Amino acid sequence: MPSSKQAKKRVLTDDRRRLANKAKNTAMKSAIKKVEDAETKEAATAALPNAVKMIDKCVKHNILHANAAARRKSNLDQHVAS
Repeated sequence: MPSSKQAKKRVLTDDRRRLANKAKNTAMKSAIKKVEDAETKEAATAALPNAVKMIDKCVKHNILHANAAARRKSNLDQHVAS
């Protein structure tokens, strides 16, 4: 348990940030799955911009490393192209 006032506040803010980051991460993964699970190439192509947008948002909020985001976007592009 935190003893100082600052440590108590950090516990609260860390919990809020953890939940917000978890929500963003889940939304990103859901968007990626929509591209990967699309029935047709047209559906995957339509879902791709939203997935890329969510990946970029996670990079902006330091949830995902920039190189990891580039790798995921590249894999999605390859998946849609094939």
